[in-house]
Amino acid sequence: MSIETDIKQTIPFRTPYHRVMVNLIYTSNWLMDSQTRVLKPFKVTLQQYNVLRILRGQHPSPIKVADITERMLDKMSNASRLVDKLVAKQLVQRTECPSDRRAVDVLVTDKGLDLLDKIDVYLTEWSDLQRQKLTEEEALLLSKLLDKFRG
Repeated sequence: MSIETDIKQTIPFRTPYHRVMVNLIYTSNWLMDSQTRVLKPFKVTLQQYNVLRILRGQHPSPIKVADITERMLDKMSNASRLVDKLVAKQLVQRTECPSDRRAVDVLVTDKGLDLLDKIDVYLTEWSDLQRQKLTEEEALLLSKLLDKFRG
């Protein structure tokens, strides 16, 4: 389906660049909504999932909240608040950093790793459905074009 059909636009876009900008925003929101629905049964937000994935990538080493912020996909997220919510769910633990008492180290717990394993099953199924829409070559090209666009 075209972006014009999806957003019910009847007049043409001003330029192909305007069309691609609207299409990127719409598609980004579509992807986030789709992944949010996958995560909903696990009672984890997309931003919390992103933090858990970052922590899993560091595991078994801890990481500082500031470093989590740098790696997050959504730069507008409040990593400290997200970590607090994950601590309350016992998915991560927070400790005082031994080398800098003002800093806080965060580490994913076994419960957090187990949850990620469960989520991975569902997101793999979701990814498999998305894979049917683009060939591997198209996916590589799209990724390369998006990197170029941001660069």
